[in-house]
Amino acid sequence: MEQRRFGDTDLECSALGFGTWELSTTQYGHIDVQEASEAVHAALDRGITLFDTAEAYGPYHSEKLLAKALGPRRKDVVLVTKVGFVYDGDEIVGRNSQYDYIVERAEGCLERLDTDWIDLLLIHWPDHDTPYDEPIRALEDLAEAGKIRYYGVSNFAPAMMDVCESVGHLAANQVGYNMFDRRMERAVLPYCQAHGIGFMGYGTLAFGLLTGAFTPETSFVDWDWRSSGSAFGLPLFERANFTKELRVVNRLQALAARYDKSVAQLAIAWVLSHPAVTVALVGMRNVHELEENVEAVEWKLTAENKAEIDRIFEEEEVPTYVNARQAL
Repeated sequence: MEQRRFGDTDLECSALGFGTWELSTTQYGHIDVQEASEAVHAALDRGITLFDTAEAYGPYHSEKLLAKALGPRRKDVVLVTKVGFVYDGDEIVGRNSQYDYIVERAEGCLERLDTDWIDLLLIHWPDHDTPYDEPIRALEDLAEAGKIRYYGVSNFAPAMMDVCESVGHLAANQVGYNMFDRRMERAVLPYCQAHGIGFMGYGTLAFGLLTGAFTPETSFVDWDWRSSGSAFGLPLFERANFTKELRVVNRLQALAARYDKSVAQLAIAWVLSHPAVTVALVGMRNVHELEENVEAVEWKLTAENKAEIDRIFEEEEVPTYVNARQAL
């Protein structure tokens, strides 16, 4: 498995990362927990070294299930989690990045993950009511105490990262990036590349759109976040857009098939082709999905491949939202 470095730090991980939002069991469609746990073990055997979770996934379920699945092999991985939300029971009701709150939530993550340290702790979303440098001071102190190795942010814009960088150095920014959502190409990816910050792309498969599994009849249960029609500020799952997007997916499948690849493998290879990307995060519900995703890492797209992908979007009149506003 190809290894990549986080910006100018000495933290390295596999180019493909194991995303665990699905392990929340309450937010992202149906999942067989036993099959997902088996996929975690298989991922380790296939060279995946980065596992990404968050206290908000469930909340708490994903961290606990991942800890159980990793077991004694936890020491062999880069373990990433995220904090910064406020809860009323199991419901997210706000954001809080105040110093004391970040320290408190980090302690909870350590307990649920059954570990003495977190390799990379991220602020999940910006708290606009707290100075952006305040949580960085908390993360600096957590690192000084040996409870985390590195820290970073998620869903932060360049101006926010500037403030963070004034009191420390971010190892990563984790933001959504896929063929259907290219907002990060305008400012965030160039900023990360210029400032030595690793880029973790989530939503690599466009939250299922780029798996090839959806049809015009596909619908989502009420508690699945995609049922709202929106994906982080973009109308990807609104019915009229969804139908057009599936035409794009059908043509991308044909492109991939010329190389005996799947559309999911094409999507992963596309994200990894950007020089600023450290890791592409993908949810893997079972060993079959894992094996398919791992094989994508070795596929290096040509400039002609990428130009053909762009033409497909243009001809089907499906936007890629390069100039759309980042969800903050």
